[in-house]
Amino acid sequence: MKTSFALTALLAAALPLSALASADCPAHPKSEWIKDVDARAKLEDLGYKIRKFKVEGQCYEIYGWNKDGKKVEIYFDTKTLEIVKAYIEK
Repeated sequence: MKTSFALTALLAAALPLSALASADCPAHPKSEWIKDVDARAKLEDLGYKIRKFKVEGQCYEIYGWNKDGKKVEIYFDTKTLEIVKAYIEK
């Protein structure tokens, strides 16, 4: 029993933080989404330096840096590009 608990705790600690985090973005029909290339370009225009851009559920998610040079992980609404959830380095 102790071994099972310890193994579970070890596996949970080994998971990347992003695997534990998720955002609750509103669901929009894909036809209403901002095209991913346009979304990426707009975010870069806002000063984000994007290392990774992906679709996560109903969100656009970026990993990179903001205009202040701080590391970020941000989830955006796919229709409006409003920030739904953000992790910003302090």
